[in-house]
Amino acid sequence: MRKAVFLLIFFPLSLAAQTALSIAPKQCVWKKGEDPDGNMGWAAPLLDDSDWTPVSKWTRIATPTPFFWLRCSFEPGQLAPAVEPQLQVSGDLAWQVFADGRMIGESGNPATGNHTAGLAIDYAAPEFSERNHPILVAVRMTYTPGVNGVQLLPALSLGDAQLQRDAYYRAVYERTQGQWVTWVCYALIASAGLFFLALYWFDRTQRFLLWISLAWLSLADLRINEFLGASAVHYSSFLEFFLYAIGQNVEAFVILFYFALNRRRVPVVFTIVLVINCYYWAALTVSAFLPLQLSMQLRFDTEISFWMNTIQILATVLSAACVPVAFWPLRALRGWQIPLAAVCHLWMAMDVAYSVVQFSFLGIDVTTMFLKIQPYRSVAIAAVVVSLTLLLVQRLRTTNRDRAALQGEMDAARRIQQLLVPPMIDSTSSWNIDAAYLPAREVGGDFYRCRVLPRGTHRVLLGDVSGKGAAAAMTAAMLLGASEGHQESSPGKLLAHLNGVLNSSQVGGFATCFCIDLAPDGSATLANAGHLAPYRNGKELKLASSLPLGVTAHEDYDETTIRLAPGDLLTLLSDGVVEARSATGELFGSERAAALSTEPAQEIARVAQHFGQEDDITVLTLTLAPAGAAHA
Repeated sequence: MRKAVFLLIFFPLSLAAQTALSIAPKQCVWKKGEDPDGNMGWAAPLLDDSDWTPVSKWTRIATPTPFFWLRCSFEPGQLAPAVEPQLQVSGDLAWQVFADGRMIGESGNPATGNHTAGLAIDYAAPEFSERNHPILVAVRMTYTPGVNGVQLLPALSLGDAQLQRDAYYRAVYERTQGQWVTWVCYALIASAGLFFLALYWFDRTQRFLLWISLAWLSLADLRINEFLGASAVHYSSFLEFFLYAIGQNVEAFVILFYFALNRRRVPVVFTIVLVINCYYWAALTVSAFLPLQLSMQLRFDTEISFWMNTIQILATVLSAACVPVAFWPLRALRGWQIPLAAVCHLWMAMDVAYSVVQFSFLGIDVTTMFLKIQPYRSVAIAAVVVSLTLLLVQRLRTTNRDRAALQGEMDAARRIQQLLVPPMIDSTSSWNIDAAYLPAREVGGDFYRCRVLPRGTHRVLLGDVSGKGAAAAMTAAMLLGASEGHQESSPGKLLAHLNGVLNSSQVGGFATCFCIDLAPDGSATLANAGHLAPYRNGKELKLASSLPLGVTAHEDYDETTIRLAPGDLLTLLSDGVVEARSATGELFGSERAAALSTEPAQEIARVAQHFGQEDDITVLTLTLAPAGAAHA
């Protein structure tokens, strides 16, 4: 820096000659391809380059060809005598630099194009000290797929190294400082994207949180990449294009977000647009991993060629047009939906403007227009972030109120569950009864009741209502209530009564039910309404079975009488045991149930649940006590 100040003081620009501290090329021409001789003859100072193209005709639009040459003439004699000339080269590409036909340096790999972005390198050479004749500087250039479809020539300057470096970083500062609104807005957008992604992680039902977080993170990815490039951060060219490629799925996420936010299905036309955007994103991402020539060609065919560029821009415009469709009809919007819809339409307008300027036939300088539109677009998206956050807060308040109401309903359901599954079993000393109950949800449709009848008989009623949850539990509670006061009825008569109650209630559905009366002397009377037959000492009892309750208005239920010996075990199951299903889809089945039926009730229920519970599981085991134990 001291040297630059010294030169600026003692060699003012008012001097007539040899006062420049840094000079640009006098003239430059370029040519596509590689030197066919392979001996770097295109770097020779005496090469006839009259057929080469002037740099004024460089289009800046990326091509499928990665290899180019640039030849520039410098006049070192224009520099002040005290300047020790160095050549500064900067650009987003790999290069080799030649001075009067001699290579003086390189950056990156000219064969593969791999390079470090954000470099500005100074090269010293004896040729630059010759002030009495022009110096021919040739640059062998290799491009890789770049950001926004732009392919820029490297910047060249010859002069004082410190002065040129200061000028370079001053330009970097001006680029970044001029976009501070964009950077601030996207810092907010990226933070919101991470926050909403975390919210979705804890509540998977709010699908719109996933889509908008991915959209915002993709946009932030693109802007971070642009910021790194604008601020001359040194990072890999592969990473630069990969970040650009994976950020191109924004439109697909935006379409999914708008329709998920308004709880609507994505229309067919927008599904087609979504597929186009996904193809565009996938092709660019794949091209980042291909060899150089294939990568450049695929990128050109996907994004740069006229027709693909036009299709992609139209798809982006249509993606933005999904906003009014998703919010339609606007007159039906309420509360925070109104400002949210307003800022979303503003975002749509910015996206349309951002896309339209990319049409190649308009001949607009895309980079310049992007820089002009981007701050306004950033503010619009930041407004969506704020509005959506406020809407989310309102939804959370509503959700909390709903959860409080639901908690009250669940408390009532638990009280109903206590009626279906009594905490204590009414039994006599003649019978040992063990029970296990595992509902598939908070409340279930299985129920059982154990009662000692006036004449000393023990009645066990076990049922399973079709369906799950609170509705099944209410039906089960109704059947249990209807069974009260019928102690004098036999098992078959009781089932007939419950069948009539269920039919007349018109609640729909059906229920299987099993009733058994156990006498102290071991005799048992059984009736079955479509329920699983019990197991006696591990073997299934053969019983007459009738239709489940609620299927027909009138049904007779046959009764079967058996006699049990002391120590005999009866095991009653609900179908949640035999219909348990493993992760591979295998059923627990009746064979496993029979083999397990001699185990305690809790063990049978535990094994079935571990196998793969899908329905309520209820197990009752009934054992006739030995005569001595019964007397005790």
